[in-house]
Amino acid sequence: MKLLGDRNYDRPVWHSSLRAAPEDPILTDAQWARIAGQMMDRVGLAPKGDPNAVRWIAVRHAVDHIHVVATLARADGIRPTTRNNGYLIRDLCRAIEDELGLRRTAPGDLTAARRPTRGEVEKAQRVGLTEDPRTALRRRVQDAAATARTEAEFFERLREAGVLVHRRFSQDHPDQVTGYAVALPNYRTAAGPSVWYGGGKLAADLTLPRLRIRWSSTDPPVSGRGLDEPTVRAYLRTTVRQAAGTSRTAADFLTHLEAAGVTVKTGRSVQDPNEITGYAVALPDHHDAQGHPAWYPGSELAEDLTWTSLCRSWNGLPSPTPVTELSADERRAIYSDAARAAAFASAEIRRHTVTDPHAARDACWATADLLHAAADATGDRHLRGAADAYDRAARPPHGRIPHPTPSGNRLRGAARIMAIARTSGDPGLQPPAALASALLTLIDTIGDLHHLHRHEPQSDAVKGASTHLSKAAHDRTPWLSHDHPRRPTPATVARADVPHSWAPPTLGVPSPPTTNVPGTDRSRRSRGPK
Repeated sequence: MKLLGDRNYDRPVWHSSLRAAPEDPILTDAQWARIAGQMMDRVGLAPKGDPNAVRWIAVRHAVDHIHVVATLARADGIRPTTRNNGYLIRDLCRAIEDELGLRRTAPGDLTAARRPTRGEVEKAQRVGLTEDPRTALRRRVQDAAATARTEAEFFERLREAGVLVHRRFSQDHPDQVTGYAVALPNYRTAAGPSVWYGGGKLAADLTLPRLRIRWSSTDPPVSGRGLDEPTVRAYLRTTVRQAAGTSRTAADFLTHLEAAGVTVKTGRSVQDPNEITGYAVALPDHHDAQGHPAWYPGSELAEDLTWTSLCRSWNGLPSPTPVTELSADERRAIYSDAARAAAFASAEIRRHTVTDPHAARDACWATADLLHAAADATGDRHLRGAADAYDRAARPPHGRIPHPTPSGNRLRGAARIMAIARTSGDPGLQPPAALASALLTLIDTIGDLHHLHRHEPQSDAVKGASTHLSKAAHDRTPWLSHDHPRRPTPATVARADVPHSWAPPTLGVPSPPTTNVPGTDRSRRSRGPK
């Protein structure tokens, strides 16, 4: 350490622990010693045959693990490097597991999300949070990224979710955003400032450059191919109303529509060609029976979206009150189109499972967007659990972004359409079970892909998501209604677990006879509707 001088590490003690699983056989001292020597050789701190290597010891004070401690200084005065030691040790552990027949663990491929530290968990409990901030922020960022079409819309959705957002700008180009960080308003340090988490500290695919690739991979953001007319009408009405609400002039209105991926055509006055008298919108790849683009004038979308009403609102004059809730047919069509997108992706993944598994990664990645969008739109606890459990199965290894495919683009488009079900009033009493069944089939198909290629961590994640989706597909109890808030209350959740409808007993009124119970008199059974 004296030879290193100013080049010494601030923390010159290197420490690593190696532990066997409880069901693994007990290794001998000679086996542990060989494993420790292989590890120091693999990381390059103490290569075999190097007399100037760092000095280290291995301590075994239990039958199932050892501790390796080294001083980060070489006898020849060269500063040892610790770069990527974690990945090198991970590869060595997997090789030893195969050699000795130990439990096979996950590779260091950056598919797992960052786990909360012990300090974060304990502090969250002290301040009264039900969940650690890292996990809560990752879920909200994933929900916003799944339904956003642009970068600006992504940050706006984060603010709507109650998340503090800090943008990082380039030093060379002050107008260029290079990254972001998020924080919870009620989670702060002892000194007072908020605790910020960059996108890369939440998950490998949540950095701003990778999110930009996700948004640019789907062109246009939402395609009308294969969508029902009620779905297209509801999506266009919501998009046009959002563009009108953020505009102050006709030029801004048309610019916002084009940025949202909507095709626009305008009608001009005969006397003055510069005067706009009307407009119509259409989704790309959505055609009528003759094969022409299916145009929807503003008057067909809503009364407050006619060109006259929009001009009156921009000039500060009274206009018709907008109706933002979706109809039952529109909501049913949105769920049905999402189910068809999941079925199409299942067929594509099944086709690529054996021939070209890399071509199926985009659909696996986009499935997470649809799960998060469905959970956010419906508020179903089973879909939320499936989205959280599926997290690792969706992420490509080492943060690589897969090449976009038609099935992946269709899933992302369905997720963005599903967002209008969240922003347009409360959901219906019960979304169709076809959506949960289609998602379950898609998840099981992805599970077969990971199992075939021996991706154990991803396969385990799929199994957890499949369990939650099975409950969602078979649970026919309404989880939300127009008479209750979007999020179910504890009483609503408790009643949902009761197999029969429940009502408090009324004084003076006898209880109905018990039916279908062994030993009960059949003559007393209720013959009315169940």
